[in-house]
Amino acid sequence: MPFGLVARGPAEATPPRRPGSVRRTSSIDMYWPAGPGTQLRLIGRARDLLTPSDGGDPLVLREDSMRVGVNAATRTIEEIEATPARASLTQLIGARGGGNSRAVLAEAMADEASAGTPLYLLLDDIAGASLIAGFAYSRWIDRDLLIREISAGPVRNMTGICTGFQPGSGALMPDGSSKWNHQVQPVQPLPRPEDPVGWHALEEFTEMAMRRARRIDVHVGDVITIDSMFQDSSTVPSGGRVAVHEYRLTATADPITGQLLTIDADPRVLPYDECPLASRNVGKIIGTPLSELRTAVLEKLPGTEGCTHLNDAMRALAEVPTLVRALREADEHR
Repeated sequence: MPFGLVARGPAEATPPRRPGSVRRTSSIDMYWPAGPGTQLRLIGRARDLLTPSDGGDPLVLREDSMRVGVNAATRTIEEIEATPARASLTQLIGARGGGNSRAVLAEAMADEASAGTPLYLLLDDIAGASLIAGFAYSRWIDRDLLIREISAGPVRNMTGICTGFQPGSGALMPDGSSKWNHQVQPVQPLPRPEDPVGWHALEEFTEMAMRRARRIDVHVGDVITIDSMFQDSSTVPSGGRVAVHEYRLTATADPITGQLLTIDADPRVLPYDECPLASRNVGKIIGTPLSELRTAVLEKLPGTEGCTHLNDAMRALAEVPTLVRALREADEHR
């Protein structure tokens, strides 16, 4: 491991809102209403909030929510609805997270993708959310019992899936499965106490539940300035939450072409010592137009070149041009 390349602990999740900026926040809360092993339910919310440059009251530009039922074993979408409603969502039923769901999504919701809507960010995150949901079990179920249950099932060989699971990684068991010794950190609530409108309304859970949260702040000056974060966290029986993944991403882009000029990934909470290595490779996407990041990241950072969750955080920046347009329209109407 390179000296000093470690997950440094939770960052301040939410900086003060900058005048003349747009903030997109999203959350997907995952829980099992009928108990572990039953259908996984996802509650997703996302919102774009304009903070005027003149110091006026913030303005909600758009807001979407979704409810999804996912088969806990196969990660197949069994039911889905959104508010406001979209008829095309029914085409996603039967798609499997981690399999064909994103290909189906790109075709069925092409208009949402091109418009960069908050709903599309939520839909694209179904695959990642359903993948990490089971981490919550490790906080609520006796470790020995959980390992016995996992050992009784088929072995999932994780070798080569991502940077953290590269061959020889300390995160791997001899059979290629992942170790259940995740490094976690307690985390504070996402909203700033003095700025409750800085986030959309968040679900409150006291039972076993998982959450994926994102924040993307965008400001336009000589360059497009981006400050973003994502966090995967679980509730715990004693109260509060612990994070298993947290990254902060800062970037700049050309305001005319939209090409990525700089990007930095700051690892804050990660489950294994090898995971932060993925942050060294993010420069490979410099020069990519923001609007192409959803596909370019997967092409340039496959397998052990990247981190599944960091890749998704960078892919989420594909909607930044939508936020830039909203800022420019706000300036035109001042």
